[in-house]
Amino acid sequence: MNDPLLPPRYEIRAQHTESTVTVYQAYRPAIGLPAARDGRFPGAWKRERMTWIKPSFLWMMYRCGWGTKEGQEVVLAVEIERSGLAWALENAELSHYVRGVHEDQAAWKRALRAAPARVQWDPERDLDLNPLGYRSLQLGLAGEASRRYADEWTVSIRDVTPLAREVHAAVRAGERERAAALLPVETPLDLAAPRPVAAAV
Repeated sequence: MNDPLLPPRYEIRAQHTESTVTVYQAYRPAIGLPAARDGRFPGAWKRERMTWIKPSFLWMMYRCGWGTKEGQEVVLAVEIERSGLAWALENAELSHYVRGVHEDQAAWKRALRAAPARVQWDPERDLDLNPLGYRSLQLGLAGEASRRYADEWTVSIRDVTPLAREVHAAVRAGERERAAALLPVETPLDLAAPRPVAAAV
């Protein structure tokens, strides 16, 4: 049961407009800097590989260590078409088998192989990057979804590494109100996504 003071356990929260949604990724400079400079992913960005996008800024900070982890030094805010995200979610499968949601493991594996996107729900993070009692969406894009993300859905790409460093510095200095005020405003997004709970009958 959800705590009434907390967001629902499985809810997509993001910075968004009527037509776009902002997601985050972190890359090595050879990929991240040209992407931010040109507003599109460079040729070196492998479109045939699965790529994971995260609507939560703080979950991205947890994943990349505020942009300090090797190979994740450049943090990007990628604004994508809302319709593209909706398509990916409509065609997504959960990244792991859940009894009661899937008929059986074999059926889940077949669906996963066919799906161009996969959904994973991980604990949301606070300013200290500690886990919270509700989940944040991570969306893996492969095949058609990965190509469309890079070449069709992307509206803009910004380097938000300076923001990551500023928020981190405020947290380290104990200036939590200032750190919180710097965070992107992420509100619920009315898009459905596969959830690891059986539907109510």
